[in-house]
Amino acid sequence: MNKADLFSQIKAKSSYLCVGLDTDIHRIPEHLKNSEDPLFEFNKQIIDATIDYAVAYKPNIAFYEAHGLKGWESLMKTIDYIPKEAFVIADAKRGDIGNTSKMYARAFFEEMNCDAITVAPYMGEDSVKPFLEFKNKWVILLALTSNAGGKDFQNLKLETGQELYENVLAKSQEWGTEEELMFVVGATKAEALTNIRSIAPNHFLLVPGVGAQGGSLEEVSKYGMNSQCGLLVNSSRGIIYADDSENFGQTAERKAAELQQEMSKYLEKYL
Repeated sequence: MNKADLFSQIKAKSSYLCVGLDTDIHRIPEHLKNSEDPLFEFNKQIIDATIDYAVAYKPNIAFYEAHGLKGWESLMKTIDYIPKEAFVIADAKRGDIGNTSKMYARAFFEEMNCDAITVAPYMGEDSVKPFLEFKNKWVILLALTSNAGGKDFQNLKLETGQELYENVLAKSQEWGTEEELMFVVGATKAEALTNIRSIAPNHFLLVPGVGAQGGSLEEVSKYGMNSQCGLLVNSSRGIIYADDSENFGQTAERKAAELQQEMSKYLEKYL
């Protein structure tokens, strides 16, 4: 999916919602646990409930890898089930170099047909370029994350006066264009969005942390939106685990609809 197609979906649904499929076997409703494939059955119902409100889905790969071969099967079935109109992000946070990265790219872009993959930039250009060789596929580079330890490295001052995350934003634009490169920016770092937009004005940002992690959708939208929206705001726990009863799908739909309605308001206000 290219940038124009993604923006078209955002306009069509008046939404920039990404639903995170961090599907934990210990947290899904009890009545699903005896089904043939509990992870997939849960995901299927979440997708059915939210597809009218979400433009993207983000399976967190670790939650499937933990189950070995069966987990990978659940992941593949989930990705195949997601409607083609939706943008699919493999939240894999890969970060190796050369042929290893090339194999990761083939796995997620060719075998699984994901639209994007999250990548850690610590090993530099060598760890990113192999993913950028695939047409209409995206690298989503970790830039400024919300976790407590993020400041251990991301906010280090360089001799240039930049913080490390600022250098990542600037340097990586030499490797890929706004048509193939996005950045992860935590919603709880909303105060930094003005600065981030001064460095990367036209790139899409994947913003986790709205909802259960306390990020403000209004602040993210106000300071992060650009002329083509430029945001994919992820909600995982706030939607998929809002209800552990047999009515979990209805609750997920309501939570997704609430976010979409708020997003629609900000699209009208800031776009």
